[in-house]
Amino acid sequence: MAKFLKRTWNRYSKLGKRRKKKQVWRRPKGRDNKMREKRKGYPIVVDVGYKKKMSERKNVRVVRNIGDLEKTEKNEMIIIGNIGKKKKIEIAKKAIKMKIPIQNINIKKFLKKSEKQKETEQKKTEKKEKKSK
Repeated sequence: MAKFLKRTWNRYSKLGKRRKKKQVWRRPKGRDNKMREKRKGYPIVVDVGYKKKMSERKNVRVVRNIGDLEKTEKNEMIIIGNIGKKKKIEIAKKAIKMKIPIQNINIKKFLKKSEKQKETEQKKTEKKEKKSK
C-alpha cells in the first residue's frame, strides 16, 4: 500500500519532517507542480485504483452512545464520535470488556489520564473544603 504525502513533507517540520502527525495528504495544485502532472520520479498522487481489496478493508462504525457500541460486531472497528468526556469514558470501558478496538483513541492511556484528572480534582475540592472550615 502506497503512502500518500504532501510533496514537500520532508523539507519542513511544519509539513511533517520528523512529525508523523503532520504527514498528511494535500492535493498538489500549483501550475507547474510536477507531482500534479504525475511526472516520473515524483511521489504518487491519490487516484482511482489505489483502494484496498475488500478482504483487506475493515468495517468502521461511528459510535455516539453505548447503544451503538452494543450493536457492533466482533470484526468491526469503532470510531468515537463527537461526544462528551463522561460518555467517552463509559464507551471506552465497555469496549475493553467487549474486546473491540477503538480507532481514534488509545483506550488504556485515555482511561489512565481521566482517572488521574479525577483524583487531582478530588484533592482540590478537599483542600477548598478544609480552607472554608
